Amino acid sequence: MTIRVLVADDHAAIRAGLAMILDGAEGVEVVAEAEDGAAAVRKAAALRPDVVLMDVRMPGTDGLDATRQVIEAGSAQVIVLTTFDLDEYVYGAMRAGAAGFLLKSVDAARLVESVRLVAAGDGVLEPSVTRRLMSAFASTAPARPTPALDELTSREREVLACLGEGLSNQQIARRLGVGEATVKTHVSRVLTKLDLRSRVQAAVLAKDAGLVG
Repeated sequence: MTIRVLVADDHAAIRAGLAMILDGAEGVEVVAEAEDGAAAVRKAAALRPDVVLMDVRMPGTDGLDATRQVIEAGSAQVIVLTTFDLDEYVYGAMRAGAAGFLLKSVDAARLVESVRLVAAGDGVLEPSVTRRLMSAFASTAPARPTPALDELTSREREVLACLGEGLSNQQIARRLGVGEATVKTHVSRVLTKLDLRSRVQAAVLAKDAGLVG
């Protein structure tokens, strides 16, 4: 199945470069481009792509607000892609529900791999910011009441712990001895029960709750 991607960036040359890389990858197709956040939200709602590559700094509606709107509407999964390795962007992207955060310096192979992972239901983070992201969110996010975890089944708690370790759906399936489709169902239920927008947020919660070391 072809992975459909929307590229949102206010620089035409960058959009063209990203589109060229993605269109050149097997099983990936760029279905539209957007020059600002508002256009990204409209086109995502109309086209329902699998993944949106979202720049942060854009005129009008910025990438973080646009990400929040796209996620809340259920239009697509979002990878925030930016030139700037700033905590406010990393934290904002996760709070908005982005499934991934990458720097524009990412190489072509890693970019394509990230799109495929997110389309498959996994999350991706720039390695250089992962530890800061976990630490920042855990220290600033309001504490969630413990009873929220009591709503999870034992299997869902196992899946949450695996998310805390940063495991992909495939890795979780291997560890628990179940199919990837079953893992996706469990992840979806975990996010719904805990009122989370992304598996990255779930990973932070798992660490904060002591489910992983």
